[in-house]
Amino acid sequence: MLSQHQIRRSISPQIFNLAILGILVLLYAPLVHYWYDGWISKNISTEHEYFSHGIIGFPFAAYLVWMNRKQWVRLPDKTHVLGAILLALGAVFYVSGIGEWVNLSLPVILTGLCLWLKGIEGFKLQSFPLLLILLATPNSVPYLIAPFTLPLQSFIAGTAGFILNQFGLPVVVDGINIYSRGRIVEVAPYCAGLKMLFTTIYVGLILLFWTDTLSSKRKSTWFLLIAVIISVTANIIRNTLLTFFHATEQDGAFHWLHDSWGGDLYSACMLLVLIPIINWIDSYFSESPVRESEAEKG
Repeated sequence: MLSQHQIRRSISPQIFNLAILGILVLLYAPLVHYWYDGWISKNISTEHEYFSHGIIGFPFAAYLVWMNRKQWVRLPDKTHVLGAILLALGAVFYVSGIGEWVNLSLPVILTGLCLWLKGIEGFKLQSFPLLLILLATPNSVPYLIAPFTLPLQSFIAGTAGFILNQFGLPVVVDGINIYSRGRIVEVAPYCAGLKMLFTTIYVGLILLFWTDTLSSKRKSTWFLLIAVIISVTANIIRNTLLTFFHATEQDGAFHWLHDSWGGDLYSACMLLVLIPIINWIDSYFSESPVRESEAEKG
């Protein structure tokens, strides 16, 4: 079997790279198109909708790969045995015909290519784009964590009921069900804010990378913690509004916020709040050492 060095010596680097890109496009363009169509048209399975942040994640990952192209070319060709193993595993996943395995074959094969072509250094260079692709690849994780969201569902239902009672709307909360004026709103697993939480963390990682803050554990931890709190709070407010609309028979507003573009607009506004938050955290922690040194002098 020819090694990648022997293959590369027999053809030009440009043709070799174009051949790899062409194969990847032929294999995965239909699959990625299916994901995008489902995410945008909302005609994909509920669990796959949890990964709709891939709408921005995949283009950003491609942008980062493009920006890293000069560094990639300068890296020496160095094959790592793990790359060949991952390529073989990815091929098995792809030809298996099992939906989830076919999906996961994309990040597996891309990781294998990085290791096979450029070794560990190549993997390190492309590690963040690979992470973005992995976290946006539809899989069964939502199925696995759904049984553990009951406490969160109950908390959201209870908090929404408490808020509505303070505004004079008669509400009774029973577990994850909110009863008001003969109508019921169920805080189902999908309504527990997991999708918004996944998207918030995903966009948060992109912002941390974009602002060159990801390397700071303290800044990253505080930012992601605040982002999670904002996400949960925003979801409580959303469920409160949904209950109010449903109880007062404002069905148009209910469907607009629940399963139409109103929900997307609400999520987008919530995500925009993360921008001033990360700027504040960056400036606050950057000034902290100065404050501490001034306090010591005083």
